[in-house]
Amino acid sequence: MIQGRSIVLLLAMATPASAETMSFESAASILGASCGQDIDANCLGVNLDPVRLKECLARNQDVVSPQCKADYVKAFDAIQKRVAARAAVSKMCERDKQKLCGDAQNGTGPVVECLLTKSRGVSVKCTQAIREAGYR
Repeated sequence: MIQGRSIVLLLAMATPASAETMSFESAASILGASCGQDIDANCLGVNLDPVRLKECLARNQDVVSPQCKADYVKAFDAIQKRVAARAAVSKMCERDKQKLCGDAQNGTGPVVECLLTKSRGVSVKCTQAIREAGYR
C-alpha cells in the first residue's frame, strides 16, 4: 500500500468544466481510496505520473476492482480539467493583467497573485478562470 500512498501524494502535489473543477487533492484522494490496492497489485514499477498510471489501470482493467474502474476515469478527467483550467488563466486574464497588473512579472504565478489582491476591476471571465484553476 506504500506505493499507492506515494501516488496520492504525487498527484496531490501536481501543479490540480465550466463549473468548479475538482482539486488535485480531491482527485488524488479518490484515486488512492478506490485504486490504491489495485495500483500496488498491478502497477508496481510504473512511473508515478498520471498518464502512465492511467494507462496501467486501463491495461489491467480485467483485474482492477469495480470501484477503481468506476472512479479512476473520473479522477483522471478531473486532473486534466484542472490542468486545462490552469493553462487557460493567462489567456482569460490577459486584459485584466494589462489593466490592473501591468507591472507584474511575466508568468501565471505573479499575475494571479496580483489579480487576487485586487478587490475591484477584475472581470467576471478572469475571476471564473482563477476559481476553476483552483487559485481561489
